[in-house]
Amino acid sequence: MLLVDFLREVLKLTGTHVGCDTSNCGACTVIMNGRSMKSCTWLAVAADGQEILTIEGLAQDEKLHPIQEAFWENHGLQCGYCTPGMVLSAFYLLSKIPQPTEFEIRRGISGNICRCTGYQGIVDSIGKVPEKVETKDPGS
Repeated sequence: MLLVDFLREVLKLTGTHVGCDTSNCGACTVIMNGRSMKSCTWLAVAADGQEILTIEGLAQDEKLHPIQEAFWENHGLQCGYCTPGMVLSAFYLLSKIPQPTEFEIRRGISGNICRCTGYQGIVDSIGKVPEKVETKDPGS
């Protein structure tokens, strides 16, 4: 069983989407052991014991993660199908490059396909995240 199918069918974590089954679209992107990866390329048994972050685990205490907030506020989504993979790719990118340039953002999401937005809203959203994180009250 593929990891994407295990997440969706067994664990009922349906935020990870099945897109192409060939690792081209990025809809199935998750974070495994701190690295971005496409869950349609892994067998579930190979992921046993690994730390996996899905879109469901990003929000904390019913509060959206700053990346999710930025996508919401800056129109970084349209139909929403690619959004979980895009958000997790952005999460990984920002963990490596906290203040990426537009070029770095575009390169960072290049493994994800969006068929609706034209990408500018996505790029703008990711670019706004450092501002959101830096201006947040440390006590919040």
